[in-house]
Amino acid sequence: MTGGHSPASRISSKADILQGILLMTIAMIVIPGMDTLAKYLSATVAPLLIGFGRFFFQAVFTLLGALIMTGGLRTLRPKRWGVNMLRGVFLAGATFAFFTALKVMPVADAIAIFFIQPMVLTALSAIFLKEQVGPRRWAAVVVGLIGAIMIIRPGFDAFGAAALLPMVTACLFALYLLTTRILAGEDSMLSMQFTTSLGGGVTLAIVIAVGAVLGVETTGIVVAMPNSIEMSLLFAIGAISFVSHGLIVKALALAPASVIAPFNYLEIVSATLFGFLVFGDFPDLMTWAGIALIVASGIYIAHRERIRKEG
Repeated sequence: MTGGHSPASRISSKADILQGILLMTIAMIVIPGMDTLAKYLSATVAPLLIGFGRFFFQAVFTLLGALIMTGGLRTLRPKRWGVNMLRGVFLAGATFAFFTALKVMPVADAIAIFFIQPMVLTALSAIFLKEQVGPRRWAAVVVGLIGAIMIIRPGFDAFGAAALLPMVTACLFALYLLTTRILAGEDSMLSMQFTTSLGGGVTLAIVIAVGAVLGVETTGIVVAMPNSIEMSLLFAIGAISFVSHGLIVKALALAPASVIAPFNYLEIVSATLFGFLVFGDFPDLMTWAGIALIVASGIYIAHRERIRKEG
């Protein structure tokens, strides 16, 4: 799971579109590597600390990027601090919920449920941004939710309430994207990535500190300093997050979102491969049926969005 989408702001040539598709494909192959590392680490490292490590090292890479690519840190300053930090809070909650789910769930199952996010975003856009959502897109939302339920039902028996956490992740990530839409075009990619990392890292640091002071004996709250190997893996998670985010932003700058949105679902294929190779997990028939419904719904919503914008 990664963050941040920026709309394309110019007419794309055929070569640009092909390059955008290639970059999005690479990103979708790489992103599940972050989730796989998070799941591996969750055996010994609290999900809160894994999430904090992601934001901390992502912020470090963003700072270096600003110094190397732009020659100064002033490019990291956003126009609206409050909304940008709120994006970080939403993404922090989404990251913690997802990494907690990965502690017990297969990577592919968790990502498949998370992909109800376009349906949630459609509903939130109708409520908060007053976007017109026709009956066809509402029907796609319902179908996507049915697909998620098909995955969650057997998962709930196996994993308990943790099977609901990817759905919580999808809701929080949709709120993150909603605030991103509000800020569209205001700040640079590096600025938005830095403020998101800062907001997310500060949020999780506060939760960690409060948990330590109160001595909350709950999995994911009590944390311990990671060893050198674990720290290296946290570094890798931050690096993957930074690189994949950059690839997605660049892809969306080259090609229309409605064109490359269907390629997001390659993440499920990559996640299944990583999950099978590292943990021996493979989705069952019911899960694949649910995945099919979610993917079909997401692609249809992207299709209707393109028609709406062209109209």
